[in-house]
Amino acid sequence: MRRHKKVKEEAELDITSFMNLMIILVPVLLISMVFNQITVLELRLPLEQELKEQELNPDDLSLEVVVRETGFNVNFGPLPIESIAKKEGKFDFDRLSVVLQGMKKKVGRERTDIVILSEPDIDYQVLIGVMDTAKSFPAVLAASVVNAVLFPDVSLGDAPDKEAQP
Repeated sequence: MRRHKKVKEEAELDITSFMNLMIILVPVLLISMVFNQITVLELRLPLEQELKEQELNPDDLSLEVVVRETGFNVNFGPLPIESIAKKEGKFDFDRLSVVLQGMKKKVGRERTDIVILSEPDIDYQVLIGVMDTAKSFPAVLAASVVNAVLFPDVSLGDAPDKEAQP
């Protein structure tokens, strides 16, 4: 008996289903990128030399918001401006905005920096809320609501101990 070898034909790759998948997947991913935007907050960390210069020059005092478990303390250099206690167990961002708006009127438009000091156990979302409140506030201009600028240059730091506070 003779055995004949069968001639094997090369199979063609059928990639039409893969191409169909790519045709659908690529536009869907591109469209979803528009809806998934990531916001980046630009922060400026205070340098030691700047802090020493601020201590030497009394005219250049820093505006500070100290975030504690009990609420906010707003200071202008060594001078305490206002202590804002929690309202019904939640931080009072509305009152903080009002105080910062008053400080913006006192220090002038040229002043754009603020230092936010927080205790170690403060929730991240609270810090983001303080930064958003310090940067701008909703204002009505020509029958439309716009975000008016307060202090967009935010610096972060650790809050001093309660015993060290005046």
